[in-house]
Parts: sequence; structure tokens; C-alpha cells
Amino acid sequence: MSDPTVTAARPRRGLREKRQAITEGALRVFGREGYTRASIGEIAKEADVSTRTIYNHFADKDELFRTVIAESAARVRETHLAVVERYLGDVTDLDRDLRAFARALVGSRRDFPDHFAVVRQIQAEALHLPDEVLEAWQDAGPRPVQQALADRLAALDDAGLLDAPDPLQAASHLMLLAGSEVNSRSFFDARPLDPAERDALVDAGVRVFIRAYERRA
Repeated sequence: MSDPTVTAARPRRGLREKRQAITEGALRVFGREGYTRASIGEIAKEADVSTRTIYNHFADKDELFRTVIAESAARVRETHLAVVERYLGDVTDLDRDLRAFARALVGSRRDFPDHFAVVRQIQAEALHLPDEVLEAWQDAGPRPVQQALADRLAALDDAGLLDAPDPLQAASHLMLLAGSEVNSRSFFDARPLDPAERDALVDAGVRVFIRAYERRA
């Protein structure tokens, strides 16, 4: 016979709450184990639901992973778009504003540790992931952010501050220069750097970007 005190202590959850518990639990498990090693049973345990409940919401692990990474990427995207607008919406000092933007963008990763844990796993398992999963992730997060950044760099080109004939490529270069050494030294944030060290690396990357793209008389 079940213990009535245990049942009473565990309130019933509606469909929305169960789905949220599943996606949050799956994000943590995929971040720890990766796509290939993660199991529906482990996700069910993490989310405190039955495997049957998971299959009531998602057809299989592929659909669950695709949904989880797309929804998580969308949350990160909104934060990153706000960073683009805040720091590059009205640039008055190219060096100062680009450094502030890049520091905020790279630093915001600490606000989404579970998401970037999954991104690390995607990097490691890309060959084993369906193309549609990778495309869903890119479309939900990285591509819109890169396009928004490209639009701001195009505006700086029009204003005579940058020489960026291909703004989308310039946006890619800025993001790589600002973040690649941080990624390398922190093992893609598996071992986060001290903020002062991280900012110094970001600043160095931005300086290289400005030397390459600054409009010269």
C-alpha cells in the first residue's frame, strides 16, 4: 500500500507543468550525457515523471532533443538580441561600444549553463545528429543573432566607422574573434574563466577586429 503522506506531499501537475518539467530535465541530461548516451529513462527520472508521460508529449528522443535545443536557443537568442540593441543601437565610440557589446555577449553564457552544456555536446556529436536538429538549433538561435549583429555592422559601415562590405561575414568574424580564445581556454565554458581574464581575452579579439575593419581615411 502506498504511503498517503507521500502522495499528499506531491501535488498533481497539469500538462503544461509536466511538459516544462520534461524539457527542463531533458536539457540537463542532454547537457551531461550528450544526445547519444542520454536515455528516456534517465530524462524521466530527472524530470520526476514516468517514461509513458514523456511519450505522451514527444514521439521519441529525436523530437524531444530537437524541441529542447530549439526552445533553449530561443531563450538565449532573446537575451543576445537585447545585448545587440543595447550596446550597438547607438554607437558613439567604436572601440568602447564594441568591447562592451562583446563582453556582455560572451559573459551572458554564464546565465545559461544548461544550454551551453548542450551546445558543447552538439559540437562533440555533430556527426551523429540529424541535419534537421542542427538546422533547428541554428535557426532558433545563432542565425538570427548573427543577422541582427550584421545589420548593426552594416549601419556602422554606412556611418563611415567600419569598412564592412560583407556585414554577415564581418559579424561572424567579430563573434569568432571575441569568443574563440575564451572557448579554447575554458573548454567551451566547461571550466569558466575568471571574469577579468575573460574580459581581457574578449578585448584583445575586439581590437583585432577593429584593426581589420575600421574605416581608414
